[in-house]
Amino acid sequence: MSGNRNTNASRRSSTRNTGGNRRSGARRPNTATGRFVRFVRRHPRWAWWTGGLFVAVFYVWVFYYVFVGPFGFRWRALYGDAKYPEGYEIRGIDISHHQGEIDWELLRNAMIEKCPIRFILIKATEGTTIVDSRFRDNFTQAREYGFIRGAYHFWSNKSSARDQAYFFLKNVHLIDGDLPPVLDIENKPKDVSVEKFQRDVLTWLHIVEDRYHVKPIIYTYYKFKMNYLNDPVFDDYPYWIAHYYVDKVEYAGEWKFWQHTDAGRLPGIRGYVDFNIYNGSYYDLRKLTIGN
Repeated sequence: MSGNRNTNASRRSSTRNTGGNRRSGARRPNTATGRFVRFVRRHPRWAWWTGGLFVAVFYVWVFYYVFVGPFGFRWRALYGDAKYPEGYEIRGIDISHHQGEIDWELLRNAMIEKCPIRFILIKATEGTTIVDSRFRDNFTQAREYGFIRGAYHFWSNKSSARDQAYFFLKNVHLIDGDLPPVLDIENKPKDVSVEKFQRDVLTWLHIVEDRYHVKPIIYTYYKFKMNYLNDPVFDDYPYWIAHYYVDKVEYAGEWKFWQHTDAGRLPGIRGYVDFNIYNGSYYDLRKLTIGN
């Protein structure tokens, strides 16, 4: 009998504990989601106002991003009728293997904003191992079709500045009438100080300058120059600024070239191509070339 009583009591206790667990499990967990749901139930009007405000802000942001901001300029350039910077007559492009095989017969008569293409800057080398697959053909054709041509080296953080300079000189042979050699530099090693980085850049510039006896052109983005090449020693070098989707250059210093969009379209080139401006007259551009 006592064993039965103990057994029944144990069952009742077990049942109470199980029921308690079921009731505890039915309550919403004390998580962030649970607290948010309980708050919405208690303050429905406030939640509706907050949600409406969030949606309104989101749509304003989307409108600005797509139609007003830099993305909007690119979107219009790709799919609409984008307006490019006005007040400049000397237009040009820069090309690499990304443009594929170019139809130079069509390109020779192409116009940008009713202005003929005067110059073409061509990717030549990268680091110490890469010669652009289209460089030699592009470089030859550009001169044969009457364009002022130039060649640029794309900087690599994986090779020394000295080795990169000699690799460029080995593979690129500029002649009178060509634009000065160009250093395209867009990245700084994270583990290198700004001072050391600037010395490395100057090493490349000095080696190439000694060969051609002209100041090489420095290409980089506006903010990159301000952050890492903002030293008077670089002011002596012609500056090719990359600053997209704006009506005017914000850089306060002197500049020679402005790459203002990567969404240009031209006959003879499949896909998109970068559009550039020269800040001066055609006479000034000719005077900038080697041998003049």
